[in-house]
Amino acid sequence: MRRLAAALVALAVASPLAHAETPPWSRTESRAACAAQAPLRRPFFGDLHIHTAASVDAYIYGTRLDARAAYAFARGAEVPVADAQEEQTRTATIDRPLDFAAVTDHAEFFGEVAVCHAPGSPAASQLLCTNLELHEPDQDARFLTQIGWMFPLGIPPPAPALAVCNVPGVDCDAAAVSVWQQMQAAAEEAYDRTDACAFTTFVGYEYTAAPIGRHLHRNVVFRNAQVPPAAASYIETATGGIPQGVWTAIENECLGAGTGCDAVIIPHNPNLSDGEQWLDPVDAAEALRRQRIEPLAEIHQQKGNSECRFDRLAGAGADTADELCTFEVEPRGSQIPNQGVPPIAEYPRRNMIRNALKDGLALEDALGANPFRLGFVGSTDTHNATGGNTAEDGWEGGEAANDASPELKLSDQLRTNPGGLTGVWAEENSRDALFSALKRRETFATSGGRPVVRFFAGSYPDASCDDPDLVRTGYAAGTPMGGELGAVRGARSPHFLAWAAKDPAGVDLERVQIVKGWVDAAGTTHERVYDVAGPVGDGPAVDPATCAPAGAGAAELCARWEDPEFDPQQRAFYYARVLERPSCRWSTRLCLERGVDPFAADCAAQAAGKDPAFASCCLGEANDAFLSPLIRERAWTSPIWYQPDGVGRVQGTLRFGKRTGKDRLDLRLHLARVPAALDPAGATLTVTLTDDDEIWRAELPAGTLRARGRGRFVLRGRGPGGLVAATLARKRDGSAVLRLRTGRLDLARADRSEHAVTIALAAGVWRAEVPRRWTAGRQRLRTATP
Repeated sequence: MRRLAAALVALAVASPLAHAETPPWSRTESRAACAAQAPLRRPFFGDLHIHTAASVDAYIYGTRLDARAAYAFARGAEVPVADAQEEQTRTATIDRPLDFAAVTDHAEFFGEVAVCHAPGSPAASQLLCTNLELHEPDQDARFLTQIGWMFPLGIPPPAPALAVCNVPGVDCDAAAVSVWQQMQAAAEEAYDRTDACAFTTFVGYEYTAAPIGRHLHRNVVFRNAQVPPAAASYIETATGGIPQGVWTAIENECLGAGTGCDAVIIPHNPNLSDGEQWLDPVDAAEALRRQRIEPLAEIHQQKGNSECRFDRLAGAGADTADELCTFEVEPRGSQIPNQGVPPIAEYPRRNMIRNALKDGLALEDALGANPFRLGFVGSTDTHNATGGNTAEDGWEGGEAANDASPELKLSDQLRTNPGGLTGVWAEENSRDALFSALKRRETFATSGGRPVVRFFAGSYPDASCDDPDLVRTGYAAGTPMGGELGAVRGARSPHFLAWAAKDPAGVDLERVQIVKGWVDAAGTTHERVYDVAGPVGDGPAVDPATCAPAGAGAAELCARWEDPEFDPQQRAFYYARVLERPSCRWSTRLCLERGVDPFAADCAAQAAGKDPAFASCCLGEANDAFLSPLIRERAWTSPIWYQPDGVGRVQGTLRFGKRTGKDRLDLRLHLARVPAALDPAGATLTVTLTDDDEIWRAELPAGTLRARGRGRFVLRGRGPGGLVAATLARKRDGSAVLRLRTGRLDLARADRSEHAVTIALAAGVWRAEVPRRWTAGRQRLRTATP
């Protein structure tokens, strides 16, 4: 495995691709090409969920840093943080700079906050404004101020404006646009457009719908500097439905505006949504709409983990038996006032992303489209402007004055955690390359550390973890995390490759697991967790006196795995979960520093002589369903979806002519099970070839392929997309081959280096995608394996 690790490191060095004028993803902005690029992609770590003083709740907590300071912190600068009296007396520094970041302030009340503290503002004497400026050490009073400001976010539909906007001489809309422009300027100033590519920023904001305390928040992240003139918030879009209103705004003002604007929307904290973050779509069209515009979900952040939920004391889970689902769980199921903690049997199961993924499979069987094809990201959701501040040791907190002292941290903020990070596999550290990875879901989330993980599925009968070409093989003969795997031939399981390396500054690895979800013929969903590498490590995990690691695990783990219960007819997803050896939680470290030992039998006696908040130090597995002095930090890859009716194998060759307009394309698409929608007599068949740019497209209207004999449809004459021959041949076993061959075309948009190319086939609401790495040579591109 050391050879594989060396190969991974080698991906970061400069390559011939570094100076390619047309990389295998769209270049939508003007910038220098990165001096170092990785054709097989390398990991970049960032935070896509950061709040500054432009967010009303952060301002109420005492945060005074703007977006410029947030980006400076992410790059390594020391910044001030509010103390319990909202004075800026504390400081924070990130342990390691980030590769990328997005400030995502709450779009709601951009303008209102700005007009309140603008010099000479006519609104300054308004009660909302004076409350905003109070240095209030009492948390309850601070909470009432927050309610006074943010109550419209909990009302469906919300009021159109706060009272400060009705003051003569105040223009909240203009102020909101001004704040939005300042955020864009800060992102541009911090973005490294030189060939060093040291730091990337994204323009973004948070859409903050919380009807009756149900957390339906989303982050909107834009690809480049082309963004809408204003940030569409819940206030303006609520009447369009949640989340349909913000989808429509982004479609109209960005995706369909013709300005070069592109965006992804990332839901977060479904664990506090009371089961309403992932509602059933009304039809297949809405399912596809969600899949396109919301390709990712935030699985971990400061307000809790959203993978899955298991109640240790009840010995049961929310549609799971996975006992590792106790990790950093927020006990409540929403922020509905006085709702309390629901029993596990009443907990809204779709609060958890794993359950939403399983239900997505069942909905696809019923509707023909999966609304919940979600890749994973992790973030902090810091309200200190300190994105990426995820170290457990000495954590400064994430809510300024609300958790500025040990007592505050151990009382109301005990259930929070430092948050997570997003890992992205991309060729370079630029907006275009990173954003392309976000859209294709080639991402992984961590609980705050920086372990590195690869995950592939495909046909790898001879793959070995000692092979330095394992990553190239993974791309060439299968699909990476976030992708789709078509039906296999026969009944044997596809191969899964999972590889992980520890965070160099973190704890050793304990194991790699593969989590599977599937739906059976009766429409019932299931899940199972498999240990595929490890567990490793002997003896105690930590020294209880110091929290120093006491046992050794692994620096690297790798496995080639086959599903022992694979059924080729069942729709399924798989993702890898990487667990570190146990380590001390931030609260355990804090308690030890203050003289209270959570591991000691007399912990309660030690805490009794201190502030009542220190009683929290003594909570643990014996008396708390979701809290333990030790945690297992972890990482999650985006899933890979197995589609029984998908394209299982592609054979393709693109031959470049010596002159423009002389290119030719030859494709064979193999399906092990033909879906009913793939009916050339009754549906339009659409085939596309893309490498982020669209290289080629052919739309064959119903009847273009005509029946000729049993199960055989052929093209007569020339067809769309320059086709000169097309055949769909169905076999008696239910499989089929679609053969497409063009005449001479101009396919100059295809990059001529070895790179990932995606074939997509669609008919009605059914669609299948096959990403594969195509090799280049002798004036042609072709699939790397037959």
